[in-house]
Amino acid sequence: MSSRLVGVGVGPGDPELVTVKGVNALRAADVVVVPVMDTGERGRAEATVLHYVPQEKVLRVVFALNERTDRARREAAWDAAGERVAGLLRQHAAVAFATIGDPNVYSTFTYLAQTVAELVPGTVVETVPGITAMQDLAARSGAVLTEGTEPLTLVPVTAGSGVLKDALNGPGTVVAYKFGRQAREVAEALRETGRLDDAVWGSALGLEEESIRPAAELDGAPLPYLSTLIAPARRHGGRGGKL
Repeated sequence: MSSRLVGVGVGPGDPELVTVKGVNALRAADVVVVPVMDTGERGRAEATVLHYVPQEKVLRVVFALNERTDRARREAAWDAAGERVAGLLRQHAAVAFATIGDPNVYSTFTYLAQTVAELVPGTVVETVPGITAMQDLAARSGAVLTEGTEPLTLVPVTAGSGVLKDALNGPGTVVAYKFGRQAREVAEALRETGRLDDAVWGSALGLEEESIRPAAELDGAPLPYLSTLIAPARRHGGRGGKL
């Protein structure tokens, strides 16, 4: 029988936000792989997973998660991680990979699955969706993501503040991910587009160090890398105004 590689979304940090299906997938796997940076320290995905499976079932695999400039080093780390997981799939029937958020939304799992599929032909790749940071931030802050016919645009600020500004100049709600190191540029983009007053940002959602604040309080100081921003759509006309 073919081995199964299952990408499991474990949410943004709060262990109560892992779905029942996600918990079942983690417990059913022979091994649960969690990504860590070069330091090898416990990451957010591992901390969440350990609420549901024993430590001896969890295996850390190093990814160059914070490498943005050295493509060769980053891809070498991906290749090494792929080889490690491929080895596990040759020994076990089911391997789960736990990723924060959702495995199909800006997740390392995408690259891992591509690599493993080439190394172990016939591997069945599945994903279990997870709660995203934008959903959690909306719930915790009271920000409404979409109403009626409003579009929703998700932008990784690692693509540049210009991409964010273009989105903010458009219609609907804009969500920005991974903007912590460019907090100053994000604040400027919000001011220039008139979207500052209603916007909210959050980091470490569901954790002890959680911070949720109005974007107007952004002072340019760097924030945690995995910070999330919601700039709600401009809404006029009262309830149901955009139906």
